[in-house]
Amino acid sequence: MSEEPHQDLWPYVLTLLPSDLDGHARAHGALRRARGVRDAGDLLRMFLAYGLTTQPLKGVVAWAAAVDLAAMSAPALFYRLQTAGPWLSALLAHVLTEVVSPESMRTNHPLRMVDATTVNGPGAKGTEWRVHACADPVSGRLQTIEITDPHGGESLTRHAFHAGDLVVADRGYAHASGIAATLREGANVLVRVNLANVRLCDANRQKIDWRTLEPQVPTTGAVEFVLWMPEPPLNPSRSHKPWPLRRANSWSAVRVIAARPRVGHIIWLLTTATTGDLDAVTALAVYRLRWQIELLFKRLKSLLSFDALPSRTEPLARSWILARLLAAALIERLIYQEPALSPWGYRIVGR
Repeated sequence: MSEEPHQDLWPYVLTLLPSDLDGHARAHGALRRARGVRDAGDLLRMFLAYGLTTQPLKGVVAWAAAVDLAAMSAPALFYRLQTAGPWLSALLAHVLTEVVSPESMRTNHPLRMVDATTVNGPGAKGTEWRVHACADPVSGRLQTIEITDPHGGESLTRHAFHAGDLVVADRGYAHASGIAATLREGANVLVRVNLANVRLCDANRQKIDWRTLEPQVPTTGAVEFVLWMPEPPLNPSRSHKPWPLRRANSWSAVRVIAARPRVGHIIWLLTTATTGDLDAVTALAVYRLRWQIELLFKRLKSLLSFDALPSRTEPLARSWILARLLAAALIERLIYQEPALSPWGYRIVGR
């Protein structure tokens, strides 16, 4: 049996990128001069080759020369990678934006899973980079990405949401300011409550004592409480003292849903959705889907060696991370058969 010839997917990849790729690269400072490469497409292929393989820079330029893609030295590629961050970030945004365009939303309450993971270089003694992601748990597809240094904390404000979205996140995102910002975008939140990060109040806007609620949580099943969440003032005091409730920037009605797993401790969930949109039992089931984004990170780290950062140098490391994320987003677009693409498997564009 004869082997099937290798299919070059690059022409299909180009249909998912900006039509004027050269102009796009120049606008973001990645192609000031086409020295050593024919166009921005060839340069991007070298960036992706560096991001997706374990080859050093010398290996990438040797491969590019062997396939008549580019004639470039390793130092030249190093320089271009150092300045490629803005372009790769813009390309990633382009690919992800088309995925989450309003026309592609066909349900009344799309789910958005938010989480973050770390990427470390060789010999790292702690977190060096943090990748903040928002994904669709149904398709497992990335939607928005932000890369920060280790000081970039988890926050819902790092992502843009649409009216009607239900944003699901772990307790690292249980901050009143981020929840309130998400509400202002017209989206709702389902988040595990971190008792140390969120102050919740009763109908009289007096801070509740969680210990008074614990006896009301049954051994099996779920119970919910209607409470009020104050948003921190816009200019809180620099001291570590709690700000007074009278200075709250806004107040939001929330539901706190509590249930006990078999081990007996209590899991507290906070949601801004109404009971008609999300009852207590459904909320507990939906929160379990949050593990889908954990699985997404595991796929990135195993299939794409996402945790094998080859360099700890800031510009080069950021470009490597962006190149790998861009490759993941392009792969998802090519293999995911949505009606806009099927049956062709790629986006048909006019010439």
